Amino acid sequence: MEAVIVFIIFGTIFGMVYLYFSTRNKERLALIEKGADASIFVKGKTQAAPIWKILILNVALLLIGVGAGIFISGLLIMAGIDEDFAQPGAILMTAGIALFIGFNLTKNLDKE
Repeated sequence: MEAVIVFIIFGTIFGMVYLYFSTRNKERLALIEKGADASIFVKGKTQAAPIWKILILNVALLLIGVGAGIFISGLLIMAGIDEDFAQPGAILMTAGIALFIGFNLTKNLDKE
């Protein structure tokens, strides 16, 4: 049963990636057949921040958020809140906040 679930997940990911690239290729071929210049595929792309900077920023903030969530959940458990409620809630909340902060910082990196 677990193998079927893993197969479905990877099949879905493969299908989405395949659909994205095949559709993009068909659109570009149609534009080229109509006589559009190939430079339109790179026109309008601004100089964005390197992907490794964005990835490191988001992973670092996510790990900081998870660590803060574990710390906050420990404080909540010591305050008398049920452990089954405090741990997932605090970890997921702080991880979400960290990813939101990472999204906003990434937008600022792109503006520079």
